[in-house]
Amino acid sequence: MSTAMLTQDDAGTPPASATPKMPLRPAPRVRRTRLLASTRVQSMLLLVALLGAWEGAVRLFKVPVHLVPPVSNIAVALWRGLATSPMAKDGFWYHGGVTVAEILLGFLIGSGVGLAIGIVVSQMPKLEALLEPYVAALQSVPKVAIAPIIVVWLGFGIGSKVMIICLLTFFPVLVTSIAGFKAVDADRIDLLRSLSATRWQIFRKAKFPSALPYIFAGLNMAAAFSVVGAVVGEFVGAQAGLGVLILQMEAQADTGGSFAVCVVLSVIGIVMTDVLRRVQRRVLHWMPTDTSQRTVSV
Repeated sequence: MSTAMLTQDDAGTPPASATPKMPLRPAPRVRRTRLLASTRVQSMLLLVALLGAWEGAVRLFKVPVHLVPPVSNIAVALWRGLATSPMAKDGFWYHGGVTVAEILLGFLIGSGVGLAIGIVVSQMPKLEALLEPYVAALQSVPKVAIAPIIVVWLGFGIGSKVMIICLLTFFPVLVTSIAGFKAVDADRIDLLRSLSATRWQIFRKAKFPSALPYIFAGLNMAAAFSVVGAVVGEFVGAQAGLGVLILQMEAQADTGGSFAVCVVLSVIGIVMTDVLRRVQRRVLHWMPTDTSQRTVSV
């Protein structure tokens, strides 16, 4: 009788060589990558289906082009605008560059000032109570209503558009940052105080890391508002920009061109949001970014 047979009969278990090997599961990062790639493919297929339904519905019901243009007209206008020279005054590159410059300047200045004031206010509870009614009042003022006044003050140049964007991006970052600094666990602060930590060390080790998810949430909202603010400012009064291009195309009844400019604005917003999410994943590497990733990693 062989040794393998004796081992199986005596112990009642098959030998190690006879046990089936379980298939190795892919690493969590590999599974997240696969899930992300699958989601992107599904999103693209959904977009193609929606555009196809749009094109078919417009042609089937014979909707006038000046009301809702078919997707093919929008694609032609988009190609015509992108195929021009970067310095051409009737192309998308020149006007898009002006709008992107306004968006980036307004977003950086407005978000930076909002975060700085949020940090100061979070360290001074009395100052927060003093400024709270003024912040609520200013936040309630419709920025579209005061945009013409800002243009009168600062002129038709880039300064008025940057100011409008600053007003739109300042309050989301300010409010979310203050809420984030308040959401820190009190036990962590008590622990640091028991270790004789200074006020700056408590802020750096406990308050600021706990507030980062709230700050990034405010930055994501500010990124969307910055695109809206740039277009609103250009509608009120500007010499160049995608908003000016939309007004020119609407005056010429070029609805397809107007939709094409809106596509460019959407791409700008998507790129800004994607950049912020990448930065957020690097900074907040210790927490899951969404529910799907949390489910996959289990």
